[in-house]
Amino acid sequence: MQESYIDLRIARTKSAIRDALTKLIEEKGFESLTVKDITTRAGINRGTFYLHYRDKYDLLKKCQKEIMDDISKIVQKGFLRDIVSKNSATIPFHFSVSIFEYLDKHGDFMKALLGPKGDLSFHNMWKSVFENNLNNFIKRENLLVPEEYLISYIASAHLGVIQQWLHNGRKESPKEMAKILSSINLNGPIVAAGLKND
Repeated sequence: MQESYIDLRIARTKSAIRDALTKLIEEKGFESLTVKDITTRAGINRGTFYLHYRDKYDLLKKCQKEIMDDISKIVQKGFLRDIVSKNSATIPFHFSVSIFEYLDKHGDFMKALLGPKGDLSFHNMWKSVFENNLNNFIKRENLLVPEEYLISYIASAHLGVIQQWLHNGRKESPKEMAKILSSINLNGPIVAAGLKND
């Protein structure tokens, strides 16, 4: 009983720290904020902060890693099953819906992270998710373009759509966003733009 209370208290503290980080990135930008800013906003003392993180960079890195680990798990679970079973752009990939639901749940943090005052290195972490997961499914003998360009294109395109959705205030549901992304992925941008019938 005592152990679960301590775990809950730690979870609440970490959540308060992450909420403070999110708001401060939006207000000041990551580079301008300090550990003191975070602890003041979170309503904790510096000692409590240092029980969990070395500095603000360690905090950001751990928050990013948690997000990317979660997204990797979603992709690994659903990617192969969905890519081979869905052939219509009107049916969103199951894992895309799951990813957008996850991003919606963590929308404020993701918006701050991917915004102009956030952390540009997150783009490389995002790309690594595609490198680590797509490599297992690519048939190199069938590629029409070099693999590294394909992975860069897919990662950047997905991240661009996500950034736009976050910037727009997440007006569309995760399911609607999965349909939009699936339509672009399956038809290509030229067909999706209505410039060419598929």
